[in-house]
Amino acid sequence: MAGRRAAVKAIDWLVFAERVPPNQRTMFNNLKTRSDAIAAKLASLPQKPSPIDWSYYRKAVVKAGMVDEFEKKFAALTVPEPVDTQTAKIDAQEQESSKNAADYIQASRARISQYEQELEMFKNMIPFDQMTIEDLNHAFPETKLDKEKHPYWPHKPIAEL
Repeated sequence: MAGRRAAVKAIDWLVFAERVPPNQRTMFNNLKTRSDAIAAKLASLPQKPSPIDWSYYRKAVVKAGMVDEFEKKFAALTVPEPVDTQTAKIDAQEQESSKNAADYIQASRARISQYEQELEMFKNMIPFDQMTIEDLNHAFPETKLDKEKHPYWPHKPIAEL
């Protein structure tokens, strides 16, 4: 076991719980229970393991030199800690997601202001049942008839009858 513990990021379970859909609540509760159990077990362990009492083993093991050989090998043993290769990628994804969310919020605010202007226009508009065709064409230009495209509307030309 390494002499120092790897730094563990604290999980904000309340924020995490807010984002869990109702149909996955039991899985979330199971995950939190398992995480709490592992964290409690890890906290109960000492920071450094207790040292090996080599003198006890020298007395207990009959074969001479075997314990000395194990002691040398144990002293030479180094357990490499794994290199963290994913944190940088996760941080980059988090920054990109934050940027995308900020862009989306800005675009949403622009859409909201546009929709509020349209709503204000509809509130200030003449009621539909009191409108004339000219008022309708002024309020909604897309409803105006195109005389070049449909010169005889609503009637068909005599040649087509």
